[in-house]
Amino acid sequence: MDTQLINKFSATRILCIGDAMLDRFVRGSISRISPEAPIPVLHIKEEETALGGAGNVVRNLEALGCTVTFISIVGKDQSGSRIQELLNASPKIKSHLMVDEKRETTTKTRFIASNQQVLRTDAERALALNQTQEIELLKLFKDHIQNHDLVILSDYAKGFFSPQGLAALIQEARTYEKPVLVDPKGHDYSRYKGATLLTPNRQELSHATLRSTQTHNEVVEAAQKIITMCDLKALITTRGPKGMSLVEASGTVEHLPTTALEIFDVSGAGDTVIATLGAAFAAGGSLSEAMHLANVAAGLVVAKVGTAVVHQDELLTALHHQELESHEKKIVGWQAAQDITQKWKRRGHRVVFTNGCFDLLHPGHVSLLAAARKAGDRLIVGLNTDISVSRYKGPARPIQPEVARALVLASLASVDLVVLFGQDFPLELIEALKPDVLVKGADYTIDKVSGASFVQSYGGEVLLIDLVKGQSTTGIVSRIGK
Repeated sequence: MDTQLINKFSATRILCIGDAMLDRFVRGSISRISPEAPIPVLHIKEEETALGGAGNVVRNLEALGCTVTFISIVGKDQSGSRIQELLNASPKIKSHLMVDEKRETTTKTRFIASNQQVLRTDAERALALNQTQEIELLKLFKDHIQNHDLVILSDYAKGFFSPQGLAALIQEARTYEKPVLVDPKGHDYSRYKGATLLTPNRQELSHATLRSTQTHNEVVEAAQKIITMCDLKALITTRGPKGMSLVEASGTVEHLPTTALEIFDVSGAGDTVIATLGAAFAAGGSLSEAMHLANVAAGLVVAKVGTAVVHQDELLTALHHQELESHEKKIVGWQAAQDITQKWKRRGHRVVFTNGCFDLLHPGHVSLLAAARKAGDRLIVGLNTDISVSRYKGPARPIQPEVARALVLASLASVDLVVLFGQDFPLELIEALKPDVLVKGADYTIDKVSGASFVQSYGGEVLLIDLVKGQSTTGIVSRIGK
């Protein structure tokens, strides 16, 4: 059911409203202390920007395959213009941004060294909407609500939502029987009365109810208090390493343990959770099914750096992996391979990449892969798809289909990941993964190795490994035919 539900995400239309922000990431390295003060000096290497706040919910919805309409407000400044540019870049996002000359667009700048945040600065001027803006917001909402399956209100307490504004939006949604999911802020949850679902974290739930929320029973009691007070259908609480809890007005209670294997950065995890809940519920899933998917998505996103997103294929892969044998879990898509590679690098592992058709696995292949693995700590094998093998080797090849070839490779102890690629050469895959070492057989010269110059451009190494004489798939095929 989960897989079928995820495949329906692309048919959903979600209306997201909330505080737009710009996330800036300044990355570099620290190698010395300033002579002016006892502070580290960050040597900046790159900068990038991304949608933050409610915009990060929109990013996650887009990554999951949903069509999204986003309503928010920004200042008449560079950050506001950049937010509009980022929204315009996606054909699945339609945005309606009000512009306020008196408002400073909230901008969070994170300074990162060796994949660790060393400082965050916030630039903002939180202002409540004036009466004219409140009227414009409600008009935009009324213009779009009928054409959407579900509403997400992402409240970051920057002044965008007033109590009367929230009441009008929720009432309008209820008129059209559209579910309303809210990521709440503050202590007074009565402002969200009439919503379908609230998604506070454990600490937020505790503050809103003035109760302890350490145990399962305490979480349930606090949730029931909010459900009754706010006339909700349910409340889902994210509980960090303790997973998630669902409490429904009907009395149904469900607790899930976390699926996170590594917690590296929790920035924006709540955005991923409410986006996945919204996508699943809009696609026809129950709240329980939606929570199961959101729990998996949360486990994936906290292993990434910064305000990241979870893609639809990642979620499918994660669910698929729960049902696979250990060697089958080594076969992953490009996005998953990128995330795993980044995780390995954060742990200081040296990542090696090689590629080929590996049609009939023979001792020459085994020797090459073993030698490649010894050149680092983790080995990724790029595997040509059937179509690309046929283009390269002729219509009679491959002999073994790509699924069989991938499974055989994944069963080798020397291989850590197998990633299929459909291009004639693996350059795009190499550019996506940025391995520390690129390996090919010594029948190549470095200038003929696809991706060699790219790997060398950032200080990576290219190795040519001697092949076992007399071993080739073409030779085996020829001998079989005699």
